[in-house]
Amino acid sequence: MTRTHWIWAILVSLYVLFFSWYTSFGGPLTEAEIAHYISLAESREPAATPERIALIRKFMEEDTGDDFVMINVIDMYDTPLQVAGVSPGESSEDVLAKYMEYMIPQLLKRACHPVLYGTAAANAMDIMNADGMQHWSTGAGMRYRSRRDVLDISMNPDFVGSHDFKIAAMAKTIAFPIDPWIQGGDPRFVLALILSALGCGLSWREALKSRGED
Repeated sequence: MTRTHWIWAILVSLYVLFFSWYTSFGGPLTEAEIAHYISLAESREPAATPERIALIRKFMEEDTGDDFVMINVIDMYDTPLQVAGVSPGESSEDVLAKYMEYMIPQLLKRACHPVLYGTAAANAMDIMNADGMQHWSTGAGMRYRSRRDVLDISMNPDFVGSHDFKIAAMAKTIAFPIDPWIQGGDPRFVLALILSALGCGLSWREALKSRGED
């Protein structure tokens, strides 16, 4: 193989690795998987309420098999609740960071990441039939590779203890999934463009070197 062939082989291999990590190939959740996750939800302490179980079941039964985004609006406590593991003097942001110590590794290995994040610039500018929902501190959109991934994260027994830190840090929050969703630049497309441009540039350089040697 020539150097140019090696360049393209390496770039294509890098893209295939990224695409395989970033993309869900499992398809919609099966009936067996749904029953498995429902069993996990029912066996947790404290056990999920019937309403919560029904919500989780509907979320799973309507699975498209594709990635989705969880929209989050968050209002942080001025002072976090003093649950186990929270030290006096810690801020709500410090406590939430403890929650994220579990979440970040779990998210990254499943190609889940924020697509939107920011601090509230003002109280809600438009609100209807939602008394008490005027004040928020943070807004975010978290991309999940699949519904299977978010269930694996949230149903893990290690999640239960860390979730207490989320409760201690957040005065209130709303989270709902959007699927399908639209974004301006899918990382798979962006990476393909970058690697293609890099490959063309390196191939051009190799061609010039070969011409100069001739």
